[in-house]
Amino acid sequence: MGQAYDVVIVGAGHGGAQAAIALRQNKFEGTIAMIGDEPELPYERPPLSKDYLAKEKTFERILIRQPAFWEERNIAMLLGRKVIAVDPAAHSITTEDGATIGYGKLIWATGGKPRRLVCSGHDLAGVHTVRTRADADRMMDELDGITRAVVIGGGYIGLEAAAVLAKFGKQVVLLEALDRVLARVAGEPLSRFYEAEHRAHGVEVRLGARVDCLEGADGKVTGVRLHDGEVLDCQMVIVGIGIVPAVEPLIAAGAEGGNGVSVDDRCRTSLPDIFAIGDCALHSNGYAEGATIRVESVQNANDQATVVAKTITGADVTYDSVPWFWSNQYDLRLQTVGLSIGHDAVVQRGDTASRSFSLVYLKGGRVIALDCVNATKDYVQGKALVAGGIAPDPARLADAAVPLKELAAAS
Repeated sequence: MGQAYDVVIVGAGHGGAQAAIALRQNKFEGTIAMIGDEPELPYERPPLSKDYLAKEKTFERILIRQPAFWEERNIAMLLGRKVIAVDPAAHSITTEDGATIGYGKLIWATGGKPRRLVCSGHDLAGVHTVRTRADADRMMDELDGITRAVVIGGGYIGLEAAAVLAKFGKQVVLLEALDRVLARVAGEPLSRFYEAEHRAHGVEVRLGARVDCLEGADGKVTGVRLHDGEVLDCQMVIVGIGIVPAVEPLIAAGAEGGNGVSVDDRCRTSLPDIFAIGDCALHSNGYAEGATIRVESVQNANDQATVVAKTITGADVTYDSVPWFWSNQYDLRLQTVGLSIGHDAVVQRGDTASRSFSLVYLKGGRVIALDCVNATKDYVQGKALVAGGIAPDPARLADAAVPLKELAAAS
């Protein structure tokens, strides 16, 4: 065997970076290597579809740490390398270039790959996903030469990309297969609010839209053909239809899983000395009534990474963090705390017309999540309602003049 390290981290995103940082913070003195399939040092991914794509932040400003940080903490960066196999018995991994690297503990933090269209034309030039710096750079390089773009997918990535393109003065059509945007992650009032906002900014939002294929000429995309035969002319297509967790080598090595790799409350997989964190980790989440889910957020990746680092350094900790997310579109900052899955009631605080309001999701009278639009105070104070499973008086909850901290204190 060639190189070997006490801890090998596969994946150089938020989770991988935080695992390395937290190991050193918890006085781990062994050797650490981080393997990333991109050439870049760890950087923040959320800005790729927001500030970075909008050219409001340079790449240097979205680095998680400056280059010297990793050197000073003796964290080996093995970048531009892809892991293709794991041998749990030999405690080793194999990279695409044929190298074998040994590990004492392995932390799998690979996230996922963008789900791609399977229809004809999916591989034409001008068809983009937004997951890496290279993805965003390719889009930015093409922006000057396009007037019309089609965004496929009405989740956060699609909506954020549509907002940036509209800001650049492009004609944008957004296609969502379901009957509302954000259908999988938010209640209907929030969906309708964002649909109206995008339309007000000139984005053509089409719901119940089914794509048949992409059309092109000379290898470049020229249009999107819908199921009813209509063709939407365009010079760019952005696909935001979710991710596929990048766990094939672990599953092939015998790890339990399916839609991700299964982990326990210490983020341990079923394989010895192998942990998994972040978007690819299938875990039982107390804020989803113990359902086994993957949570695609920076918070989840960072907090799971910290649990793993503490576990490796001997602490007795488990993962039970309140999930949170955010999305920037136009001058709207959406902040979400908790998981609204399975809610049976929604209480609105404030008026959508004011563009500052919150939606509070309840199940059995208890607060399980909040979506806060330009309402940071509600977001900050609402976390205690979610964490405590508090059942506030609905009338006071709906009164935006009543601070949420009062409702938390009263329960």
